[in-house]
Amino acid sequence: MRELRSQSEGRERSGSVTDFVGRRRELKELREDIARTGLDTLSGRKAKAPRARVLLVAGRPGSGRTALAETFVREVADQYPDGVLRTRLTAPGGETVATERALRGLLAGLGRRTPPGAGEDELSSALRTALQERRAIILIDDAADPHQVDALLPDTPECLVVVTAEGPLTGIPDVRPCTLGGLDTVSAVAMLARRIGDTRITADPRAAEALTEACGGQPAALELVGGWLAARPKAAVADVAKQLHDTPTGAGGPLGRAFRLVYDSLPQPAQRTLRLLPLAPAGLVDSHTASALAGCSVAAAQSTLDDFAGLGLVRHAPDGLFLLPGCLAPMLQALLETKERPAEVQLARARMLERAVRLLHSCRAMAAAEGDDVDADLQELLDGLPRALRFPDRRAAAVWLDTRLPALSAAASLAVADGELDTLARRLVAALVRALADHRGTTEAAPELYGLHRLVLDVAERRGLHREQAAALLNLADLDAETGRTQEALERYRAALDAGRAANDPYATGRAMESVGGAYQELADWHRASDWFGRALAQALSRGERADEARLYGRLGNVHTYAGRYGDALRSWRAAAAGYRKLADVPGQAKALSEMARVQEYAGRPEESLHTCREAVELARRAGDQRLQAALQVRLADTLDRLGDPAAARLHRSAADRLLGDDPAACEIRSGSD
Repeated sequence: MRELRSQSEGRERSGSVTDFVGRRRELKELREDIARTGLDTLSGRKAKAPRARVLLVAGRPGSGRTALAETFVREVADQYPDGVLRTRLTAPGGETVATERALRGLLAGLGRRTPPGAGEDELSSALRTALQERRAIILIDDAADPHQVDALLPDTPECLVVVTAEGPLTGIPDVRPCTLGGLDTVSAVAMLARRIGDTRITADPRAAEALTEACGGQPAALELVGGWLAARPKAAVADVAKQLHDTPTGAGGPLGRAFRLVYDSLPQPAQRTLRLLPLAPAGLVDSHTASALAGCSVAAAQSTLDDFAGLGLVRHAPDGLFLLPGCLAPMLQALLETKERPAEVQLARARMLERAVRLLHSCRAMAAAEGDDVDADLQELLDGLPRALRFPDRRAAAVWLDTRLPALSAAASLAVADGELDTLARRLVAALVRALADHRGTTEAAPELYGLHRLVLDVAERRGLHREQAAALLNLADLDAETGRTQEALERYRAALDAGRAANDPYATGRAMESVGGAYQELADWHRASDWFGRALAQALSRGERADEARLYGRLGNVHTYAGRYGDALRSWRAAAAGYRKLADVPGQAKALSEMARVQEYAGRPEESLHTCREAVELARRAGDQRLQAALQVRLADTLDRLGDPAAARLHRSAADRLLGDDPAACEIRSGSD
């Protein structure tokens, strides 16, 4: 059985299936539901759409719904050889996870790349296509919105979808919920015994039953009380049962009583650390996050988190992470709001963001291969970091970035939405963009970068930062252009031009004008493309930016060539070649002359093309560019054939063959340089 994982959600599994007890009746019902004849729950008619079977495990937070779903999936996994995909639709703090994020995670688990900026419909269609020929399970945890679930459903009855939610999923056809209450007494006592051992249970079985009754048979409450008793081997089960029974129920019910028992037993520093954990983005906590929030050492934070895990207040996750249980989040949030002053909360959040920025600088510095020079500014930042914030090697830094990315992305989004921490938000986004680009490359990281650039744009628009607005729009437009959304890219390039002009930023305006021209070129609108390239060229000429001048002459030459305006194309390429010559850029000059020779051949001037091509060959040889030299040799051979000199043509083709050798792209060049 192959295990597929959502890239962003696979590590956020809550509960431990190895500690699972009871629920045999519910498991039997779920297995029977797989083969049950489907009905449309809204109309009472047989379901017609060939969609995946959807099974719903419904229960209040803390009822063990996720553990039951995980156990069920393990039991039926052998019937679905294409694996299990997981996603979570509600963050531990109660925030709804964006449908696009859930879809991207599922597609990543299937090894499918997703275009940056793609919307829900496009991603949903891609997921259905990817699962069309598969027999897999999708486990959707903590669904709050049936419309979100609907976007994730495969259009094939060969797949199975298991959903956990607090209530029914009205509007999803053919769903009959398996509703959970408390565990039966035998199962609840067995769960308690796994936490504290059999001795105290055997010594007073009635007290154990009374304790499980006080916990309402609720797995989360039993987990907390069991953790408290496990940490106190001499505590009597009967005393704890009486204490819980005598505690007013309050709004939290049995879970609230169990939580209060554990919370009140903590030292004050640990209580404060626990109260601050809801600030951890995406409910993911590690020693650095806890250290920054509480203002304590990393070692002390790690020790505290380990203690919390033993008590059931957090759950262990891979790679040094801890997960805050969603069922405890409302109680912790209430404590945070009543016990902590707003200024202290904001300060804790600022410390957490600052720590993330410093870790990202350290992570980025490790992206450089060992022995390579690190940027001087980055090295200075790295030298100023304490040992606890450094990574031992590149691999450790990459693992940290991968595992913390959901939390880092959530932190950036929350910081931008906050509005009061814009400076830190901008620094965090910039550091995350650079770390992702350095570790993964801009192509692989494009979906994440797209979202981050949108965050930068939000802050820039809110603060009236025109230069940053222009930069964000240019970055977003580039990603749109790379994925074929040329019209969207064109609109953003034009908006970037307006922002660049408002900022009086010649770099941004020049870059935007050139990019607008490039978008029109992609749309085959040669007239507008040449017009915008001309505007960008005029600005470059006025500022004496020679490298930009040469490049823009070349872009104009390309557009004129496509439009069949060979005279204009030759003038542009001749100017480009002259510009590269002044810059002493031999490869650039060789390529410009190569294009000039091509245009001369199109224009029916083979003798001139032959002369220009020979000049370009010599420059390519001086530049050491063998592939360009070989392509020019092939072009020379083709021209000589047309001029009636096959012997000379064979000599040039032989020279091209010698230059190419075993180059895998040789066949493309040998077929002709055009």
